[in-house]
Amino acid sequence: MSTERTFIAIKPDGVQRGLVGPILSRFENRGYKLVAIKLMTPGKAHLEKHYADLAGKPFFPGLIEYMNSGPICAMVWEGRDAVKTGRVLLGATNPLASAPGTIRGDFAIDVGRNVCHGSDSVENAEKEIALWFKPEDLVSYKSAAFDWVYEKA
Repeated sequence: MSTERTFIAIKPDGVQRGLVGPILSRFENRGYKLVAIKLMTPGKAHLEKHYADLAGKPFFPGLIEYMNSGPICAMVWEGRDAVKTGRVLLGATNPLASAPGTIRGDFAIDVGRNVCHGSDSVENAEKEIALWFKPEDLVSYKSAAFDWVYEKA
């Protein structure tokens, strides 16, 4: 089985609203394995690096200010199609376009307070994971539920 890792961050609004547990549960219930987690306030320079692809957008300064306004719960999840399925679990970037049952569909209304960030490609996941975590932060283990989640390894 080919596994991949994805970077998911619960943004300051999600942390402040007490949604860390419910969001973690969505990924765990689906069968993904948590391999790294930390609560942090990364700072402006770190956030500008993370969102460098959006630097020219008019909303960029506000995005950085908002993301720097409180703690962020940074996570790495592992499993089959983790990036694509992680995005499905999150829902559309605009919460009003997100289906009920998705994280944003259930917990958000405004784009500027959409609760989570999720990697949009395997390549970006690798970059984001390397930006937020050191290699030794990533834990390698076989989940006790592995054989109950995956039919074939």
